[in-house]
Order: sequence, then C-alpha cells, then structure tokens
Amino acid sequence: MEVSESVNLEKTTYNGEAKLFVAIDCIIFGFDGENLKLLLIKRNFEPEKGKWSLMGGFVRENENLEDGSHRILNELTGLENVYMEQMQTYGGVERDPLARTLSISYFALINIHDHDKELALSKNGFWFNLDNVPDLIFDHSEMVDKALAHLRYKAALHPLGFELLPDKFTIPQLQKLYEAIYDKQLDRRNFSRKILSTQLLIDTGEKNEGGSTKKAILYKLDKEKYNNQFNDFHYFTPKGFV
Repeated sequence: MEVSESVNLEKTTYNGEAKLFVAIDCIIFGFDGENLKLLLIKRNFEPEKGKWSLMGGFVRENENLEDGSHRILNELTGLENVYMEQMQTYGGVERDPLARTLSISYFALINIHDHDKELALSKNGFWFNLDNVPDLIFDHSEMVDKALAHLRYKAALHPLGFELLPDKFTIPQLQKLYEAIYDKQLDRRNFSRKILSTQLLIDTGEKNEGGSTKKAILYKLDKEKYNNQFNDFHYFTPKGFV
C-alpha cells in the first residue's frame, strides 16, 4: 500500500514571497431626514495625520473578511447587525506610502439616529453631506464614488433604502430619502403608488404628529416580506432614471 508523504502545515511557508497587509475600509452612509451623509474620521496617526479618511482597519490573523468589516463598523458606531456589502479590492502598489497594503472596501447603510454619537466623536468621526465631502487620503475618494454609484443602482431595483430609515416613517420621508440618494426630484404620486404596490409597508394606524405640513400616515417595514423579497425587482424609480 502506497503511503503519501505527510506535510506539517504549521511549518509550511511560501519561501521568497513578500508578506502584504490586508485592510478593510468602510464607506458608511446615513440619512438625517434631508441629506444623504458619509461618516469620516480625521486621522490622528501617520501616514496622512490630520487628514480625512474612511474608517478602516487591518484584518486580524484569525478573522474572516465579513467579521472584520462588522468589527470595524462597530468600533466607530457601536452598531451590530447592519447592512453591509463588499465592493472591491484596491491593490495599487503605491496606494499606502508606509507599507504594501491591499484594501477591501465595504459600504454600510445605517440609521443615523441609532449610532453611538459619543463613540464616533471619540474616534474623530464626523458626518458630511455628500455634496460637501473633503479631500480623502489614498484612494478613498474613488471608493466612495464607486460605492455611491452602486448604491444608486441597487436602490433603484431593490428595497435597500429602508435600511437608512427609522422604524416608523412616512411615504414623503421615504421619497426624500430616494431624492437624496439620486440628487433629483421624484413624482410624488408615482412614487407613492410604486411603494405601496410592493406590499412591503404596514400601516401602523398612527400619523406623523411632528410634521410641519399635513399629518401623514406612519408606516413600518414588513420585515418578513422584506427579507423574502429583498432580491426581487421593485423598480422604485422611473425607467432610465439610473
């Protein structure tokens, strides 16, 4: 009987190959009821100390990418179970002046009112309107641009926008969110008809008492239908809008 040669994997290495750093950078979007916002940090360490960047960190030795992305998000916001999606890998040879570093970008959608504001401030975290984002370090601006383009594409087809809203909301508030995402106005009646036709909303029987105009019905998301239908195509925006 032939016996294969055993290999001690603990001592096996790829001789002569350089070791690289692997990082995760999180593009964190929030909505304040009027504007789509981006959460950034002001760096207090080199390289690029004092400049603005995305929240990021290195992948730990015994940590997979998904766990690492959620850990990094939690360290800045205090939130768990947040919608996150992997975007792409950035591996330019000179993208980080300190060491050869690959970075995997993720975008996250959070309810801006739920995050731990004091925790974010302790990490030098601040919110910026998307039309007022400062210059970012390395290739972070490219990451943001691609994440926003992907968000716009996906939110037009899937019920992704609900991740940015409070538990109870009005259809006008939902429309404002989509207008903020696309930086364009939507037809009120058409939008309302399309949203209600998805059957993803539950009428709470309550009205928005704090509204400055006519009181609107407060809805909440039917989470079971939302989870079951997430990948269905609902077409919230007019054909050809994105």
